[in-house]
Amino acid sequence: MFYSQMQYRPLYTKALYNIVLLSVLFMACAKDSEPETPEKKPAILLASTTDLGSYLTDTLGNTLYYFSNDYNGQNNCSGGCAALWPVYYAGDITQESLGEGLDIADFAEITTSSGGKQTTYKSWPLYYYAPLVSGANIRESPGEIKGEGFNNVWYVAKPDYSIMLVNAQLVGHDGKKYKSDYTEGEGKTLYFSDAMGITLYTFAKDSANLNKFTNPDFSNNAVWPIYETDKVVVPSTLDKTLFGAITVFGKKQLTYKGWPLYYFGDDEMERGNNKGVSFPAPKVWPVAVKDAPPAPTP
Repeated sequence: MFYSQMQYRPLYTKALYNIVLLSVLFMACAKDSEPETPEKKPAILLASTTDLGSYLTDTLGNTLYYFSNDYNGQNNCSGGCAALWPVYYAGDITQESLGEGLDIADFAEITTSSGGKQTTYKSWPLYYYAPLVSGANIRESPGEIKGEGFNNVWYVAKPDYSIMLVNAQLVGHDGKKYKSDYTEGEGKTLYFSDAMGITLYTFAKDSANLNKFTNPDFSNNAVWPIYETDKVVVPSTLDKTLFGAITVFGKKQLTYKGWPLYYFGDDEMERGNNKGVSFPAPKVWPVAVKDAPPAPTP
């Protein structure tokens, strides 16, 4: 039996329709069966509290800390300290692996004395806190910040500190070691630094909120650069109301108890250097410390 072209066309059209329909259904089923890729959380995030403001956490919300004894940017926590304060290592960090408000340029890594890796933030090694619980070191749960201010040398890692605390031996420009009272000898002093751990000083000849050193044209600023900021973000063991700022020939300079704060040029902006304590003689340019007396009135 012979069929005309017109007789074949309905059969052809129906077959084509069925093929298209099956293809659509197959693709839909295949898409539904594909496992969903879970959203990857950043390795390091910012959390915040009313009291502390913003601070760093790992991807699960565990608080990260810095250690004032890490004056040189290296891990100085070993033995029992290491059990109480485990190192934090994020692995390879990219900008995409950081939470909002964090910059990849602020992160690096070091190798500890035990050969392990540790992540650093603004040159400060980062740690967890694992307090003793029933005789065992148990790391803090996400959201806990019980390590803040521990022994006055452990603090949450914040993105916006203007003042940090360094605990280190004073070694003057003359190469001699000094104690906190500026007599010669060994012993650490807990003093102020900027966010990168660079030492801050006061000038014995200054008065309350009055810089008596800096020239109007800043021609001597390279010797004792002023600490140019008016931002006050400090560790919780310091009273932020004791900080302020003055204007020095058009530039802002941070103060503490009325004392203007300075760097020392010969420290070469290297963390751990505190050579200014003996230049030109001890007590002329002491490091800035919490218990400093208020600056005298002019």
